[in-house]
Amino acid sequence: MGNREDLLAGALECLKEKGWARTTVRDIAAAAGVNHAAIGYHFGSREALLIEAFTQAMEDWGAEVERAVHAALDPDASPRQRYEAFWRQTIASHAANRQLWLASIEAAVQAEHTPKVRELLMESMRQGRSGLAVGLLGIPPETLDNRTRTVGAVQLALMSGVLIQQMIDPERAPSGPDIADGVLELAAHLTDAPAP
Repeated sequence: MGNREDLLAGALECLKEKGWARTTVRDIAAAAGVNHAAIGYHFGSREALLIEAFTQAMEDWGAEVERAVHAALDPDASPRQRYEAFWRQTIASHAANRQLWLASIEAAVQAEHTPKVRELLMESMRQGRSGLAVGLLGIPPETLDNRTRTVGAVQLALMSGVLIQQMIDPERAPSGPDIADGVLELAAHLTDAPAP
């Protein structure tokens, strides 16, 4: 690996170990085994380096979950079985990448003070909503519309809430079958409710 790749790996290691706010230029340089001046040369700033390392890590995590879900699925699985498989893999991956998820929560707080982090997270959410809708509904990306994107937005909200529960209270956090049951119960309730 070159200095750039070493810095990205070092920044990710620091994000996981120290978090966003507590990671210094010197921490990253030490973890990467390079002079701290290399950060300015390759990335311009600590923030730009942390943003790029975080972005790569989240993209890698998303691809990992997608591969795991596809590998775990029977081609004849029902939509509910697919949904439960998605949750099984997401929760397992969360447990394996706990520190990255803690960094993502810290990044959300950091977005209040750093416009570049806010832009990164906004774009990540846009892509996440669309990708989740396409994956969950099994539709081609070009058929996405506002209604189908709403499915992705609700799923992204569910993921955020479930994964925070997994971090704080894993023994009582819902499982894939629990989530499917809850979504179906809520949908049945909303269907029976009078129109607003």
